[in-house]
Amino acid sequence: MAVSVDITGCADASVNPLLGEFNTPHQTPPFAEIKPEHYIPAFREGLAQARAEIEAIVSNTAAPTFENTVEALERSGELLGRTAAIFFALHSSNTSDEMEAIAEEVQPWLTEYANDISLNPTLFDRVRKVYEQKDGLDLDREQTMLLEKTYKGFARSGAALSEKDKERYRRITNELAMLTLKFGQNVLAESNAFEYVIPPADEEKVAYMPEFVKTAMAEDAAAHGVEGWRVTLDFPSYGPFMKYSRERDIKEKLWRANSSLGYHDGPWDNRDVTKRIANLRFELADLLGYETYADYVLEEKMAGSRSTVDSFLTELLVPTKDPAMADYRQIVEYAASQPDAPEEFMPWDLPYYDEKYKTEKYALNQELIKPYLKLENVEKGSFLLAGKLFGITFRHNPEIQVYHPDVKAFEVFDTDGSFLSVLYVDYFPRPSKRGGAWMTNFREMYTRSDGTEVRPLVTLNYNFTKPTSDTPSLLTFDEFSTVLHEFGHGLHGMLAKGRYASLTGTNVYHDFVELPSQLLENWATEKEFLDLWSVHFKTGEKIPEELVEKIVRTKNYMAAYANVRQLSFGFNDMAWHSITEPVESDPADFERRAMAATQILPLVDGACMSTSFRHIFSGGYAAGYYGYKWSEVLEADAFSLFKERGIFDPEVGAAYRRMLQAGGSVPPMELYVDFRGHTPEPKALIDKILCHE
Repeated sequence: MAVSVDITGCADASVNPLLGEFNTPHQTPPFAEIKPEHYIPAFREGLAQARAEIEAIVSNTAAPTFENTVEALERSGELLGRTAAIFFALHSSNTSDEMEAIAEEVQPWLTEYANDISLNPTLFDRVRKVYEQKDGLDLDREQTMLLEKTYKGFARSGAALSEKDKERYRRITNELAMLTLKFGQNVLAESNAFEYVIPPADEEKVAYMPEFVKTAMAEDAAAHGVEGWRVTLDFPSYGPFMKYSRERDIKEKLWRANSSLGYHDGPWDNRDVTKRIANLRFELADLLGYETYADYVLEEKMAGSRSTVDSFLTELLVPTKDPAMADYRQIVEYAASQPDAPEEFMPWDLPYYDEKYKTEKYALNQELIKPYLKLENVEKGSFLLAGKLFGITFRHNPEIQVYHPDVKAFEVFDTDGSFLSVLYVDYFPRPSKRGGAWMTNFREMYTRSDGTEVRPLVTLNYNFTKPTSDTPSLLTFDEFSTVLHEFGHGLHGMLAKGRYASLTGTNVYHDFVELPSQLLENWATEKEFLDLWSVHFKTGEKIPEELVEKIVRTKNYMAAYANVRQLSFGFNDMAWHSITEPVESDPADFERRAMAATQILPLVDGACMSTSFRHIFSGGYAAGYYGYKWSEVLEADAFSLFKERGIFDPEVGAAYRRMLQAGGSVPPMELYVDFRGHTPEPKALIDKILCHE
């Protein structure tokens, strides 16, 4: 990317805020002062300090101990870690050409630094000597877990390889770092480049649509200097249009564009990038002695092995595939009975007829629900839920700097009034922000060597429809569930306790990390909870009992289909990461074979989801996407305890808090059994999916 950043003079702490102490509330980042030109000098200085700290460990003439080697390694690189956390969080939520250029420049530095640590034979030897003495050391549970994780981290990162193979390891990991970055950049760029504008002369194509959809499209068009109604691939634009529009030709264009991101000739083509990432991961696994990359990844997951994951996915697929086909046929048959029936039912027809059928069968549509889900009220409700479960409170503090005007910062306090965290919430889409919803941190929780706790700075990111000139931001039920989902992740981070940042908060196995998020979604249909805050934004009327009952009845609507769709992503992920020889075939052909057992919708030439599957090719979920379903099994069983004891039961809430606080310091299955009293089984989720009214 041909973008230059002037960094002259920015290595001076007096002019570079990243290099000094943050004199802000709770040492939060001073976003108003941080400029793109500050990052490169901060990364350079952070790397220099971190390398000096590593050298001090390596050159220490004293015998290796837990304190002078393992703990010292954990605590090294504070400036580097702080800079990277701020930069990469903003790279996802508020990027720019300058930020993209910086990411491309610093990513190889960070990969090289990580490799210099993991491939340092002297450092590994010191860690190994401490590890060999572990049974004779007086370590507590958290220290033991850190030692185990550190030793395994070296072993799994090539520390025992020959010098020749270490160089090969460096080459692979350096290239992977750049390719995964490029993958995400390509998807964002192509998505941002697409738009479809309906001109004023074609007003009949939008006249019948819900007012909130028309208004949002018109205001988006005006904001981009065009007349008419604008629709894009951002979900708050794409989703409602696909659901409410009758313009089948436009919807086909939108669907094809959305379903083929990264699958075209041109600057954003991810076809070769996708294959190269998969092939390099296979090469890396082979180098480290594993049959596949999935075997390498799953060694450090709750599932433990590829065979366990394959069996798990199949166990969920077999009893739900036929019901999923029945769900789909139900919509196809309904569409065929309509006056505007398509000659051939295609994937772009599903959202419209699905919404229409659901509205007729259940007398429920999003327009009935949304007035009760004003964004500000949903925010209040999520904070009340945390208060009911854990006794914590949230206070908006406008004195805390934010990185964009849309963002709000809240201080979070414990039951005794002590400070717990800062929570940043970022609700709306923009071109500088990637799609979807996610939680991350500007700072992890940890405890300094003097015993001082450093509390976390947590961020929640969404892409909801912005308020219009005459209507506040009103959420769909799915968007409301998304708020609870990400807030569940946020609580995992905010409630963290422990000494070591690598073991606190969401630093847990990927097939456990989704439990807190998916568990919290269960409160979305609990009237006792909704009555605390959910009122009509105009009348103030509480959400009616009959409306909640309709929502509950529709929750299982198309549940089998949704389950199989999610399983298809898991099968695709496992196929890409279970290869035993390099992939040469086209990504679309590869994924069709991988997902064949789950195929329900008609296949469409030119469609390919792998080339935009950021979760696994640029988002850290490689060989781990199954974890969403794995966590659903856990949450289906876990929420039953709240239902037995009361959805706000203080004892259950306290037990749940202990599980969240532990982070990665205790094996996840042990944490779960301590909370629930038994191990979970897939039957609980299958019964939930197949439970018909």
